[in-house]
Amino acid sequence: MPKDADPRECSIADTLDLVGERWSLLAIRELSYGVRRFDQIVRNTGASRDILTARLRKLEAGGVIRRERYSDHPVRHEYRLTPAGMELCDVLLVLMAWGDRHLHPDDPPVRWRHSCGETVSPLVVCRHCGSEARQGAHSPTGRGARP
Repeated sequence: MPKDADPRECSIADTLDLVGERWSLLAIRELSYGVRRFDQIVRNTGASRDILTARLRKLEAGGVIRRERYSDHPVRHEYRLTPAGMELCDVLLVLMAWGDRHLHPDDPPVRWRHSCGETVSPLVVCRHCGSEARQGAHSPTGRGARP
């Protein structure tokens, strides 16, 4: 880090410290799809076993996932999202929508269907007024807020 750096205090940075690595987010994706076992997560993400092990341990320590033993001989575990981990699925939907619009505009690789039957098109709104939350429509406040 440059000696004159003064990183802004921010929950985005703190969150990225925990989940902002490719294999962590892809593991969360797999868990959100119902994949529970390590070997399946490795296969579906393409992560190496040692890196995925480290990421899962970090996610578990951060309260994003929990490990449950399903076999004693040999010892084997399944992974499940905690309520905090389930909230991250909303973030993944927004990331997927961005990728669909900007990286795969003609042919998105995956389409999510809502229970209403339509393709999911996530929208972030203000809980208070219901208006769309977009850059420029809000301003930061608190400890990390500065120009």
